[in-house]
Amino acid sequence: MAELTRAHRAWWPWAVLIIAFLGTAASNAANDRHPVALAVLLVVAATVPAVLPPLPARTAGLALALSGALCGIYFALGFADGPVFLALPTVTFLAGAAVPLAGWLPGALAGVTLMAAGLAARWEWHADEPHKSLWQAIGMAGVVLAAGAVATATRNRFEARAERVGRAATEERLRMARDLHDGVGHGLAVIAMQAGVALHVLGRDDDKVRASLEAIRSLSKESLDALRAELAVIAGEPAPRRPAPGVADIPALVDRVRAAGLRVEVTGTPGALSREAGEASYAVVQEALTNVLRHASAETAWIAWSSAGASTVLTVRDDGRGGDVQDEGMGIGGMRARVAAVGGTVRVGPRPNGGFAVVAELPELPELPR
Repeated sequence: MAELTRAHRAWWPWAVLIIAFLGTAASNAANDRHPVALAVLLVVAATVPAVLPPLPARTAGLALALSGALCGIYFALGFADGPVFLALPTVTFLAGAAVPLAGWLPGALAGVTLMAAGLAARWEWHADEPHKSLWQAIGMAGVVLAAGAVATATRNRFEARAERVGRAATEERLRMARDLHDGVGHGLAVIAMQAGVALHVLGRDDDKVRASLEAIRSLSKESLDALRAELAVIAGEPAPRRPAPGVADIPALVDRVRAAGLRVEVTGTPGALSREAGEASYAVVQEALTNVLRHASAETAWIAWSSAGASTVLTVRDDGRGGDVQDEGMGIGGMRARVAAVGGTVRVGPRPNGGFAVVAELPELPELPR
């Protein structure tokens, strides 16, 4: 919309105003019934709303009606044809560019009606040709409504484009927030667990302390790299995009969580998943295990793969204290969005016998004909 409403400050409405001023004076130079200055004043006043700042919807219709009335008075006084025919279409176009249809259409119809009345009065009072006035009124009605329609269509197109740009920006911010939450949040959760393990065995098992510290160093580097990459994107700097982890990366993720002290058991194998579905399954496992580490106070987590028709079912459950899903937060919401994007579903909630479960159904790739 900014591009379109900027037309109010462009050069061409001022050009129309200058043409109206000079052309009206020239076309009425031979008029001996009324001062030429009056004709110029009427036409300039009818065109002035085109060079004013965009009018709000509540006054745009009034400005159009006033412009049409001034043009009607001009014709009723018997002044000659000329640039007066530019006034109302110009004002209508700029009003249509600034306000919705309901804001300008009533005023435009009123303005055209008043102008037509002036043309009829000129024919009646000043021996003008009747058919000429009729066709001029019909032509002006068409031109004015067409100008408003073009402006409205252009305005709608700009608004739709702005909405698409805004939606894309919002989706990109959500994507970056999810990536930071998944990558950095998971890394910090495992680091916290590894730090707890190191403190627990400090002074008693140096090898275990060393392993925990090395894991903390490795995870810190990964989390910092992920954070730098997303901050570079936010700052508009070029940053290499790492391929998103998929099904093949889940074993390494499980090993990392096991090293933090949580027992993780895996049963079954994933079906034939697309790359996108594999990335979504990784995100589900990562978020579910991160929540177990952070919130569940669990000893064991289970990851189970199974098949249900044309879908692969991924279940992640634990023996912790369960939880409340009334406020899902970014993590579970991100899981739902990722799985829904590949045509799957996610169910989350506490288990009847304790613990928490995340169940994701992911569509499998169709089998190729033999």
